[in-house]
Amino acid sequence: MLNAKSGSVGMLRGFLGRVDALGPSFRALLLSDTLTLSAGMVGHVALAWWIAQQGGGADLALYAAIVAIGALVFLPLLSPFGDRYCKRSVMTVGLAGMVVVAIGLAALVQSGTYNLPLIIGLDLVGAAAGSLFAPASASIVAEMLSADKLTAGLGLQKSGQALGRLIGPTLGGGVLAFSGTASALWLYVLLLIAAYALTLRIPKNPVSRTNAGASAWLADIRAGLAAKWHIKVERWWTLVTFLFAIFLLPCIGMLLPMKVQSLHLSGAWLGLCEASLSAGMLLGALGLSARLADRVGRFAIYTAAIVGMGLCFAAVGASHYPPVLLASFAICGLCISTTQLVGQTHRMLAIPPSFRARMTSVHIMVMQVAASIGPALGGIGLARLGVDRVYILFGGAVLVTGIGYVIAPGYRAFIGLSHDGVTGYYGRTYPKLFEPR
Repeated sequence: MLNAKSGSVGMLRGFLGRVDALGPSFRALLLSDTLTLSAGMVGHVALAWWIAQQGGGADLALYAAIVAIGALVFLPLLSPFGDRYCKRSVMTVGLAGMVVVAIGLAALVQSGTYNLPLIIGLDLVGAAAGSLFAPASASIVAEMLSADKLTAGLGLQKSGQALGRLIGPTLGGGVLAFSGTASALWLYVLLLIAAYALTLRIPKNPVSRTNAGASAWLADIRAGLAAKWHIKVERWWTLVTFLFAIFLLPCIGMLLPMKVQSLHLSGAWLGLCEASLSAGMLLGALGLSARLADRVGRFAIYTAAIVGMGLCFAAVGASHYPPVLLASFAICGLCISTTQLVGQTHRMLAIPPSFRARMTSVHIMVMQVAASIGPALGGIGLARLGVDRVYILFGGAVLVTGIGYVIAPGYRAFIGLSHDGVTGYYGRTYPKLFEPR
């Protein structure tokens, strides 16, 4: 036990030391990211639980689908903000909008008024604010750090995000169980305000372009989409991600509260399941995923992670024993962290800096499309088959669609590049796609 404690303390000290080495501005970004994701998880747990209790699976599916469609519309329209204007300013505006929405949702629940159209309307405004925040937040690290520190910075950002996903469900589930939904949503508000304050400590980055006419704005959007489409690895990867996420997202989203309620468990168990998922992600981000990738190779570990996710979701559907749920989501979290380390970090490094916000927004947009289709399929399945069979079927679908990553043209060679070799790879390989317009 002492050795385990010493190892944990050593890992924490090493993590904090790596953060300090990248400077106070990066530390502020990391804390802001952690609090923003913690807030998002608290809000997600509380709101999903409230809708599931008040309106059931049908309302939950409708809510998730409409908000996802709204985000799909907002992301491409708002993504050029992150490349045209100071990313810190874009992030603070987005966070301010999210705070206003969170206050509205908390006040609605506090009053005891369940009004699904109003809830959806508020969250659509939140989706617009999030569409400003997310691409800028995902790409700002590349402008804060030098090239030799970028890989370390991206890895630490993933660790902070995983920590936020761990803290959020734990806080949300605990407050939900002991104080109710309204208290959990007011906690959501406070965490977002703290994240906003930390974001103000990030220095403003230089603005490279200020021509924001309609034609130039549309040209920026078209350029980002064109780059995503004409790069073969990106095109295939995006298509497979779309199909894969249709089944992945409901398994870690709308189906989970239905599964917990089907076992007659309290809201605290929902928070524990979310926390287990996040703990697995954090464990991977703190170094386990990197060690596994170094030991067996990026291609092999990516394939194993895809298989692991499918099997974990099938186990969730087949089991009625709560500890099995916790173990399955923890393993699934490690698998998700591994795919992010191997795939998303490589792609971020490959994209030229002036295109990162737009191309990141395309990826987020694809996930939002999947997030609108997945709940609809999940809702149909819940009505006809029940939550257990839907989990088993979706787990199988995750396995089948995930094979697309393995057979993607050029994927194996791309994923085999070192971090130095992949930095700026798309710009060198497809220079015409990234010429200034």
